[in-house]
Amino acid sequence: MPRKFPLVIGHRGAPGYRPEHSRSSYELALAMGVDAVEPDIVATKDGVLVVRHENEISATTDVADHSEFADRKTTKRIDGQPLTGWFTEDFTWDELATLRVRERVPALRTSSASFDGAQGVLRLTDVLDLVRAGSAEHGREIGVVLEIKHATYFESIGLDLVPLIVRDLKKAGWAEGELPLVIEAFESTVLAQLRAHGIAASYIYLIEASGRPYDQLVAHGRQAATYKATVTPHGLDGLVGKVDGISVNKRMLLAKGNTIVDDAHARGLKVFTWTARPENAFLSAEFRGDGGKPAFGDYESEWAVIARTGVDGVFVDHPDLGVAFFRG
Repeated sequence: MPRKFPLVIGHRGAPGYRPEHSRSSYELALAMGVDAVEPDIVATKDGVLVVRHENEISATTDVADHSEFADRKTTKRIDGQPLTGWFTEDFTWDELATLRVRERVPALRTSSASFDGAQGVLRLTDVLDLVRAGSAEHGREIGVVLEIKHATYFESIGLDLVPLIVRDLKKAGWAEGELPLVIEAFESTVLAQLRAHGIAASYIYLIEASGRPYDQLVAHGRQAATYKATVTPHGLDGLVGKVDGISVNKRMLLAKGNTIVDDAHARGLKVFTWTARPENAFLSAEFRGDGGKPAFGDYESEWAVIARTGVDGVFVDHPDLGVAFFRG
Protein backbone atom coordinates (compact mmCIF):
# COMPACT_ATOMS: atom_id res chain seq x y z
CA MET A 1 0.00 0.00 0.00
CA PRO A 2 1.53 3.36 -1.02
CA ARG A 3 2.32 5.96 1.63
CA LYS A 4 -0.25 8.73 1.92
CA PHE A 5 2.44 11.33 2.61
CA PRO A 6 6.02 11.68 1.37
CA LEU A 7 8.93 10.93 3.65
CA VAL A 8 10.19 14.12 5.30
CA ILE A 9 13.98 14.00 5.30
CA GLY A 10 16.09 16.37 7.38
CA HIS A 11 18.59 17.64 4.81
CA ARG A 12 21.94 17.73 6.66
CA GLY A 13 19.88 17.70 9.85
CA ALA A 14 18.00 20.93 10.48
CA PRO A 15 20.25 23.51 8.77
CA GLY A 16 17.56 26.16 8.77
CA TYR A 17 18.22 26.45 12.51
CA ARG A 18 21.71 25.07 13.24
CA PRO A 19 24.96 24.80 11.23
CA GLU A 20 24.58 21.92 8.77
CA HIS A 21 25.86 18.48 9.76
CA SER A 22 26.42 19.55 13.37
CA ARG A 23 25.30 17.36 16.24
CA SER A 24 22.66 19.88 17.29
CA SER A 25 21.39 20.08 13.70
CA TYR A 26 20.73 16.33 13.67
CA GLU A 27 19.33 16.23 17.20
CA LEU A 28 16.90 19.04 16.38
CA ALA A 29 15.75 17.29 13.19
CA LEU A 30 15.03 14.09 15.11
CA ALA A 31 13.10 16.01 17.77
CA MET A 32 11.06 17.80 15.10
CA GLY A 33 9.69 14.53 13.75
CA VAL A 34 11.58 13.72 10.55
CA ASP A 35 11.35 10.28 8.99
CA ALA A 36 15.08 10.32 8.21
CA VAL A 37 18.15 12.54 8.14
CA GLU A 38 20.67 12.99 5.36
CA PRO A 39 24.42 13.01 6.04
CA ASP A 40 26.82 13.72 3.17
CA ILE A 41 30.12 11.87 3.40
CA VAL A 42 33.67 12.61 2.32
CA ALA A 43 37.00 11.09 3.44
CA THR A 44 40.07 12.13 5.38
CA LYS A 45 43.66 11.33 4.46
CA ASP A 46 43.63 8.40 6.87
CA GLY A 47 40.40 6.89 5.61
CA VAL A 48 37.87 8.24 8.11
CA LEU A 49 34.46 9.11 6.66
CA VAL A 50 33.35 12.52 7.89
CA VAL A 51 30.08 14.31 7.44
CA ARG A 52 30.49 17.43 5.31
CA HIS A 53 28.56 18.69 2.31
CA GLU A 54 31.80 18.94 0.33
CA ASN A 55 35.40 17.92 0.74
CA GLU A 56 36.28 21.64 0.56
CA ILE A 57 35.55 22.91 4.08
CA SER A 58 36.39 26.61 4.26
CA ALA A 59 32.72 27.70 4.22
CA THR A 60 31.53 25.26 6.88
CA THR A 61 34.40 25.16 9.40
CA ASP A 62 36.86 27.56 11.02
CA VAL A 63 39.83 25.98 9.20
CA ALA A 64 40.92 29.38 7.81
CA ASP A 65 41.42 30.60 11.38
CA HIS A 66 43.91 27.83 12.17
CA SER A 67 47.39 29.17 11.39
CA GLU A 68 48.84 25.67 11.68
CA PHE A 69 46.84 24.66 8.60
CA ALA A 70 47.53 27.76 6.49
CA ASP A 71 49.85 25.83 4.17
CA ARG A 72 47.11 23.30 3.39
CA LYS A 73 45.17 25.82 1.31
CA THR A 74 45.37 24.76 -2.30
CA THR A 75 43.55 24.61 -5.65
CA LYS A 76 42.28 21.31 -7.05
CA ARG A 77 39.98 20.10 -9.78
CA ILE A 78 36.97 18.42 -8.20
CA ASP A 79 34.67 16.69 -10.68
CA GLY A 80 36.38 18.66 -13.41
CA GLN A 81 35.94 22.09 -11.79
CA PRO A 82 38.74 24.18 -10.21
CA LEU A 83 38.22 24.83 -6.50
CA THR A 84 40.41 26.64 -3.99
CA GLY A 85 40.37 26.02 -0.26
CA TRP A 86 41.05 23.36 2.34
CA PHE A 87 40.15 19.74 1.57
CA THR A 88 39.31 16.89 3.94
CA GLU A 89 41.63 14.48 2.15
CA ASP A 90 44.60 16.64 3.17
CA PHE A 91 43.85 16.21 6.88
CA THR A 92 43.90 13.30 9.29
CA TRP A 93 40.84 12.72 11.41
CA ASP A 94 42.70 13.92 14.50
CA GLU A 95 43.44 17.19 12.73
CA LEU A 96 39.88 17.67 11.51
CA ALA A 97 38.62 17.00 15.02
CA THR A 98 40.28 20.25 16.14
CA LEU A 99 38.03 22.30 13.83
CA ARG A 100 34.66 23.80 14.71
CA VAL A 101 31.69 24.03 12.37
CA ARG A 102 29.95 27.18 11.20
CA GLU A 103 26.92 28.28 9.20
CA ARG A 104 27.48 28.05 5.44
CA VAL A 105 25.18 30.97 4.50
CA PRO A 106 25.36 33.34 7.51
CA ALA A 107 23.85 36.30 5.66
CA LEU A 108 20.67 34.26 5.08
CA ARG A 109 20.60 32.31 8.34
CA THR A 110 21.86 34.68 11.02
CA SER A 111 20.22 32.74 13.85
CA SER A 112 21.99 29.54 12.83
CA ALA A 113 25.26 31.46 12.57
CA SER A 114 24.97 32.36 16.26
CA PHE A 115 25.96 28.72 16.94
CA ASP A 116 29.24 29.03 15.02
CA GLY A 117 32.26 27.59 16.78
CA ALA A 118 30.30 25.57 19.32
CA GLN A 119 30.57 22.09 17.81
CA GLY A 120 33.05 19.83 16.07
CA VAL A 121 33.00 17.85 12.85
CA LEU A 122 31.16 14.51 13.00
CA ARG A 123 32.15 11.16 11.54
CA LEU A 124 29.63 8.98 9.72
CA THR A 125 29.67 6.54 12.63
CA ASP A 126 28.79 9.39 15.01
CA VAL A 127 25.67 10.18 12.97
CA LEU A 128 24.64 6.54 12.64
CA ASP A 129 24.92 6.10 16.42
CA LEU A 130 23.08 9.37 17.03
CA VAL A 131 20.13 8.33 14.84
CA ARG A 132 19.92 4.89 16.44
CA ALA A 133 19.82 6.52 19.89
CA GLY A 134 17.32 9.12 18.66
CA SER A 135 14.99 6.42 17.36
CA ALA A 136 14.92 4.86 20.84
CA GLU A 137 14.54 8.22 22.57
CA HIS A 138 11.66 9.41 20.39
CA GLY A 139 9.95 6.02 20.15
CA ARG A 140 9.84 5.75 16.38
CA GLU A 141 11.93 4.30 13.59
CA ILE A 142 14.13 6.98 12.02
CA GLY A 143 16.17 6.34 8.90
CA VAL A 144 19.39 7.57 7.35
CA VAL A 145 19.71 8.77 3.76
CA LEU A 146 23.43 8.51 3.13
CA GLU A 147 24.76 10.69 0.30
CA ILE A 148 28.13 9.75 -1.17
CA LYS A 149 30.13 12.71 -2.47
CA HIS A 150 32.73 12.70 -5.27
CA ALA A 151 33.32 8.93 -5.35
CA THR A 152 35.14 9.00 -8.70
CA TYR A 153 37.40 11.82 -7.56
CA PHE A 154 38.27 10.12 -4.27
CA GLU A 155 39.03 6.85 -6.05
CA SER A 156 41.36 8.74 -8.41
CA ILE A 157 43.51 9.89 -5.46
CA GLY A 158 43.65 6.45 -3.87
CA LEU A 159 40.76 6.83 -1.43
CA ASP A 160 38.14 4.31 -2.58
CA LEU A 161 35.03 5.20 -0.58
CA VAL A 162 33.29 1.84 -1.05
CA PRO A 163 35.26 -0.27 1.47
CA LEU A 164 35.19 2.63 3.93
CA ILE A 165 31.39 2.84 3.70
CA VAL A 166 31.01 -0.93 4.05
CA ARG A 167 33.31 -0.87 7.09
CA ASP A 168 31.40 1.92 8.86
CA LEU A 169 27.92 0.59 8.10
CA LYS A 170 28.88 -2.84 9.42
CA LYS A 171 30.61 -1.37 12.48
CA ALA A 172 27.56 0.72 13.38
CA GLY A 173 25.03 -2.06 12.68
CA TRP A 174 23.42 -0.42 9.65
CA ALA A 175 24.46 -2.88 6.91
CA GLU A 176 21.92 -5.68 7.38
CA GLY A 177 18.60 -3.86 7.02
CA GLU A 178 17.84 -3.67 10.72
CA LEU A 179 17.27 0.08 10.40
CA PRO A 180 15.94 2.01 7.36
CA LEU A 181 18.86 2.98 5.14
CA VAL A 182 18.88 4.77 1.81
CA ILE A 183 22.11 5.26 -0.13
CA GLU A 184 22.22 7.96 -2.79
CA ALA A 185 24.78 9.50 -5.12
CA PHE A 186 25.05 11.57 -8.29
CA GLU A 187 27.22 8.76 -9.65
CA SER A 188 25.60 5.41 -10.40
CA THR A 189 28.92 3.52 -10.39
CA VAL A 190 29.37 3.73 -6.63
CA LEU A 191 25.76 2.70 -6.06
CA ALA A 192 26.29 -0.45 -8.12
CA GLN A 193 29.50 -1.23 -6.24
CA LEU A 194 27.83 -0.97 -2.84
CA ARG A 195 24.88 -3.02 -4.00
CA ALA A 196 27.31 -5.73 -5.10
CA HIS A 197 28.72 -5.76 -1.56
CA GLY A 198 25.27 -6.78 -0.29
CA ILE A 199 24.57 -3.67 1.79
CA ALA A 200 20.84 -3.80 2.59
CA ALA A 201 19.50 -0.42 1.51
CA SER A 202 17.34 1.39 -1.01
CA TYR A 203 19.56 2.81 -3.75
CA ILE A 204 18.61 6.22 -5.11
CA TYR A 205 20.20 7.96 -8.10
CA LEU A 206 20.55 11.71 -7.61
CA ILE A 207 19.64 13.79 -10.65
CA GLU A 208 20.67 17.38 -11.33
CA ALA A 209 18.64 19.73 -13.51
CA SER A 210 21.49 19.98 -16.03
CA GLY A 211 24.84 18.47 -16.89
CA ARG A 212 26.16 14.91 -16.87
CA PRO A 213 27.24 12.54 -14.07
CA TYR A 214 30.99 12.84 -13.50
CA ASP A 215 31.61 9.09 -13.41
CA GLN A 216 29.94 8.69 -16.80
CA LEU A 217 31.74 11.72 -18.19
CA VAL A 218 35.09 10.17 -17.20
CA ALA A 219 34.10 6.82 -18.73
CA HIS A 220 32.37 7.99 -21.90
CA GLY A 221 33.18 11.66 -22.45
CA ARG A 222 30.53 13.71 -24.23
CA GLN A 223 28.77 10.50 -25.21
CA ALA A 224 27.64 10.11 -21.59
CA ALA A 225 23.90 10.51 -21.08
CA THR A 226 22.80 13.81 -19.56
CA TYR A 227 20.85 13.92 -16.33
CA LYS A 228 17.85 15.24 -18.28
CA ALA A 229 17.97 12.24 -20.61
CA THR A 230 18.01 9.94 -17.60
CA VAL A 231 14.53 11.05 -16.48
CA THR A 232 12.88 10.55 -19.86
CA PRO A 233 10.79 7.39 -20.17
CA HIS A 234 13.61 5.75 -22.14
CA GLY A 235 16.20 6.80 -19.58
CA LEU A 236 14.09 5.53 -16.70
CA ASP A 237 13.73 2.18 -18.48
CA GLY A 238 17.50 1.85 -18.21
CA LEU A 239 17.42 2.32 -14.43
CA VAL A 240 14.96 -0.48 -13.71
CA GLY A 241 16.71 -3.24 -11.80
CA LYS A 242 19.78 -1.08 -11.16
CA VAL A 243 18.42 1.40 -8.62
CA ASP A 244 15.28 1.69 -6.52
CA GLY A 245 14.52 5.27 -7.42
CA ILE A 246 15.71 8.75 -8.31
CA SER A 247 16.06 12.00 -6.39
CA VAL A 248 15.61 15.07 -8.57
CA ASN A 249 16.30 18.77 -8.25
CA LYS A 250 12.97 20.34 -7.31
CA ARG A 251 13.14 22.62 -10.35
CA MET A 252 12.45 19.57 -12.48
CA LEU A 253 9.20 18.88 -10.62
CA LEU A 254 8.18 22.55 -10.69
CA ALA A 255 8.52 22.66 -14.48
CA LYS A 256 5.08 22.78 -16.04
CA GLY A 257 3.95 19.62 -17.79
CA ASN A 258 6.63 17.35 -16.34
CA THR A 259 5.61 13.72 -15.83
CA ILE A 260 8.73 12.51 -14.02
CA VAL A 261 6.98 11.10 -10.95
CA ASP A 262 4.27 9.32 -12.93
CA ASP A 263 6.80 7.94 -15.40
CA ALA A 264 9.05 6.69 -12.60
CA HIS A 265 6.18 5.17 -10.61
CA ALA A 266 4.98 3.35 -13.73
CA ARG A 267 8.35 1.58 -13.71
CA GLY A 268 8.35 0.81 -9.99
CA LEU A 269 10.85 3.55 -9.15
CA LYS A 270 10.52 5.93 -6.19
CA VAL A 271 11.06 9.67 -6.57
CA PHE A 272 12.54 12.01 -3.97
CA THR A 273 13.19 15.72 -4.45
CA TRP A 274 15.52 18.35 -3.01
CA THR A 275 15.46 20.84 -1.39
CA ALA A 276 12.27 22.38 0.03
CA ARG A 277 13.34 25.66 1.66
CA PRO A 278 11.12 28.58 2.70
CA GLU A 279 13.47 31.53 2.16
CA ASN A 280 12.98 33.80 -0.84
CA ALA A 281 16.57 33.09 -1.88
CA PHE A 282 15.67 29.48 -2.63
CA LEU A 283 12.11 29.77 -3.96
CA SER A 284 11.11 29.92 -7.59
CA ALA A 285 10.53 33.51 -8.68
CA GLU A 286 6.73 33.30 -8.65
CA PHE A 287 6.70 32.30 -4.97
CA ARG A 288 9.04 34.97 -3.61
CA GLY A 289 7.70 37.67 -1.30
CA ASP A 290 8.86 40.88 0.34
CA GLY A 291 11.67 41.23 2.86
CA GLY A 292 14.66 40.23 0.80
CA LYS A 293 16.47 36.92 0.42
CA PRO A 294 16.36 35.76 4.07
CA ALA A 295 12.61 36.33 4.46
CA PHE A 296 10.15 33.47 4.03
CA GLY A 297 8.15 33.70 0.84
CA ASP A 298 5.03 31.80 -0.19
CA TYR A 299 6.80 28.50 0.32
CA GLU A 300 3.57 26.64 0.99
CA SER A 301 2.36 27.29 -2.56
CA GLU A 302 5.64 26.03 -4.01
CA TRP A 303 5.60 22.98 -1.76
CA ALA A 304 1.99 22.28 -2.77
CA VAL A 305 3.08 21.98 -6.40
CA ILE A 306 5.71 19.47 -5.32
CA ALA A 307 3.28 17.51 -3.16
CA ARG A 308 0.73 17.24 -5.97
CA THR A 309 3.22 15.35 -8.12
CA GLY A 310 2.90 12.39 -5.74
CA VAL A 311 6.59 12.46 -4.82
CA ASP A 312 7.76 9.81 -2.30
CA GLY A 313 10.22 11.87 -0.27
CA VAL A 314 11.15 15.52 0.26
CA PHE A 315 14.37 16.94 1.64
CA VAL A 316 13.80 19.93 3.94
CA ASP A 317 16.05 22.39 5.79
CA HIS A 318 13.37 23.32 8.35
CA PRO A 319 12.02 19.97 9.59
CA ASP A 320 9.20 21.45 11.67
CA LEU A 321 7.82 23.26 8.62
CA GLY A 322 8.27 20.18 6.45
CA VAL A 323 6.51 17.86 8.88
CA ALA A 324 3.65 20.34 9.37
CA PHE A 325 3.14 20.86 5.64
CA PHE A 326 3.75 17.48 4.04
CA ARG A 327 1.93 15.51 6.74
CA GLY A 328 -0.78 18.12 7.29
